[in-house]
Amino acid sequence: MSTSTTPAPPPGTQHPPRAPVRPDPPPRRPGWRRALRRDWRLYSLAVLPLLFFLVFRYLPMIGNVIAFRRFEPGGSLLGEQWVGLRYVRMFLSDPTFWQVFRNTLWLGALTLLFCFPVPIVLALLLNEVRRRSLKRFVQSVSYLPHFLSIVIVAGITLQMLAVDGPVNHVLGWFGHDAIRFVQEPGWFRTIYVGSEIWQTAGWGTILYLAALTTIDEDLYEAARIDGANRWQQIWHVTLPGIRPTMMTLLILNIGTFMAVGFEKILLLYNALTYPTADVVSTYLYRAGVESNSFSYAAAIGLFEAVIGLVLVTSANQLSRRTVGTSLW
Repeated sequence: MSTSTTPAPPPGTQHPPRAPVRPDPPPRRPGWRRALRRDWRLYSLAVLPLLFFLVFRYLPMIGNVIAFRRFEPGGSLLGEQWVGLRYVRMFLSDPTFWQVFRNTLWLGALTLLFCFPVPIVLALLLNEVRRRSLKRFVQSVSYLPHFLSIVIVAGITLQMLAVDGPVNHVLGWFGHDAIRFVQEPGWFRTIYVGSEIWQTAGWGTILYLAALTTIDEDLYEAARIDGANRWQQIWHVTLPGIRPTMMTLLILNIGTFMAVGFEKILLLYNALTYPTADVVSTYLYRAGVESNSFSYAAAIGLFEAVIGLVLVTSANQLSRRTVGTSLW
């Protein structure tokens, strides 16, 4: 019985290389038409929000053109005559504008400095409360001012701080003379920031309390094993855990830095407090609506919007480079 053997390749020769195995191609994503037909009910929910932003946010931007054109009530919606940067030069050379601009910076900085960290501190304190009934009571009391209209909040503030109001009555018990809080320019910033903290602090804790629930409990257990006390756990575990939420809200607050609350200031201020209370938004109201200088007001509003865009873009870039969290 004979067997056949394959002759060995001569020395110095190599086997021919095998063809590389190609991986399976990734599955193709469905086209947007197919996804739209499949999930049209889900996409239909976005129609009304998109229409809202289109009608009330983007279409009005066309009106910014009157900042460079002379607009007369009853005439063309886009102005009668091109005047270039005339209105920009007008408000840049107006000393009243720079006074209200400084007031806006002051109120915006104070609001950001005091109103931003208070919800974080309140959320951390509520997170440490173990009695559920007490925690719910504190949350309900702190949330309540958010649901009051600004008119009611301003009315309560004015009544509390009136010359014959409860605050001055308490001061009278201690032998102090009545203080004209509402008429004194030096008190306006304190009144505004204090009312803003009272109205927004409780509601602002909701996002932070939701962020606290996402922190892994194993991190706290590991910190306790390493000997960390409660304050060290908050500093090294809790705050880093909610840092993305903190930075996102900080960027959004910086974006609205120049848009200090128009309605509340309009309800709280008066002619006596203009030196510290008059801001860009209220100045725009008087210049545009009361004085019918719509082109002048549009130029100031466009300037304010550009500053807000620069602030939010800069804050986003700084946050991305320092902590790695950004909006885009």
